[in-house]
Amino acid sequence: MTSKPAIRTGTTELHRSGRAGWLRAAVLGSDDAIVSTASIMIGVAASAASKEAILIAGVAGLVAGSMSMAVGEYVSVSSQRDAERADIARETQELTGQPQAELEELAMIFMERGLDKDLAVKVAEQLSARDRLGAHLLNELGIDQTSLARPMQAAWISAVSFAFFSAFPVVSLLLAPPTLRMPVIAVVSLVSLAALGAFGGHLGGAPIGRASLRVTLGGALAMAVTAVIGRILGVSVG
Repeated sequence: MTSKPAIRTGTTELHRSGRAGWLRAAVLGSDDAIVSTASIMIGVAASAASKEAILIAGVAGLVAGSMSMAVGEYVSVSSQRDAERADIARETQELTGQPQAELEELAMIFMERGLDKDLAVKVAEQLSARDRLGAHLLNELGIDQTSLARPMQAAWISAVSFAFFSAFPVVSLLLAPPTLRMPVIAVVSLVSLAALGAFGGHLGGAPIGRASLRVTLGGALAMAVTAVIGRILGVSVG
């Protein structure tokens, strides 16, 4: 007689996808901060502008970027949250008006996933008895009530991360020798991007090298383009 394997209870596996909301906002804000601020400063420096002008451009990019990221994330995630709330309201109404039809629909979902009819009906009934709305939201619409979109969280994380990492190229300007302003800003920014890319890949479970490389190459391209434009405008206007 073979014994059934014991089922552990009270333990929860941690998955990286659970960090998707705040991780996306933090990584997006951090990478964009370095790329945009450094690119602006390098573009201004390439036009042969003074240190003061480059610094003003960097600080302006820091402040404007932080506010822009906060507002953009808030609006975007609020739209997602509104859609989730609308789906929850509609599903609640359907469960109130047609409970039996909704139960059959839930059982049909489990049948489509491979369960036989009798087992699918039992699973649907047991899940509905425990949390009818939650069962339908998760299995029918893919909405987990414990991880709904959080607009304010996304907004402040994006703003803070943008402001913090925008300071990297600004500080590098203040510490760089006059003849090496552009190279120092570029090197500090690219090294920071590489580290951020690797860290984001580690948190998300992606290959670290690939994550780091794509962020670094994208940042290098942005800085090179703005440097060329700054040089052209500096020559033509000057």
